[in-house]
Amino acid sequence: MRNGIELDGWVITSDNSAGIGGKELDEVNAPDQLTAKFAARVALLEQWAAGSEPEAVLVHNFSGDAQWASYKAGIEEIFREADMDVPQIGGSSETNMATLQSGIAVTMLGRQQRHFVSEGLQWYVYGKPLVGEAVLAQKEAVADLKKIRAAIQSGLVKRIWPIGSKGIEAEARQLFGATAAVFADVQLDVSAGPACCVLLGVETERTKETALFFGKFFEPLIVEREKGSV
Repeated sequence: MRNGIELDGWVITSDNSAGIGGKELDEVNAPDQLTAKFAARVALLEQWAAGSEPEAVLVHNFSGDAQWASYKAGIEEIFREADMDVPQIGGSSETNMATLQSGIAVTMLGRQQRHFVSEGLQWYVYGKPLVGEAVLAQKEAVADLKKIRAAIQSGLVKRIWPIGSKGIEAEARQLFGATAAVFADVQLDVSAGPACCVLLGVETERTKETALFFGKFFEPLIVEREKGSV
């Protein structure tokens, strides 16, 4: 799996944000609901990368009790965007100390439901690597969660790998091996922020069907291993 933990069929994934929110000393000023939404987006995509569906969400809120409702609303929003039922959401808030900057971690617990197919796949980049203000300015280029989930459920997509701050090239080497070289008509060495793009593995006989389904911002990824191309 990617960055989560698997324990006896349970999959645990997490993402966090610090210094991002509505407090005066935050490094990045952003609505608290939006901050929680993007943290939840990463954790949800990592659940799918592990073949899991989340059954519960834990929120670690270091910002204060006043931010809880906004954080919860952001998490609920990401599930609605993915056309999913909202699972149970629990957690705790720091109420003993007044913090000067915002901080939140979102942890999802799910059960593995799908097994990976790793061989014989054609890989694609879906979405654009975006970070910061570009995420909001180019919303249409952010990988659509509803489409990804539908493609997984229908069998169009056999494997998914979300891209984070290290960029496509670094994540691809984690997936395909340290000596792999990758090529695509997108920037490979820039941050994708809150998993604005993902790598999708598709069976070769269904590539045309999958390309039609996703439409824009769906680019082939050429993978060359040390002993040839895949």
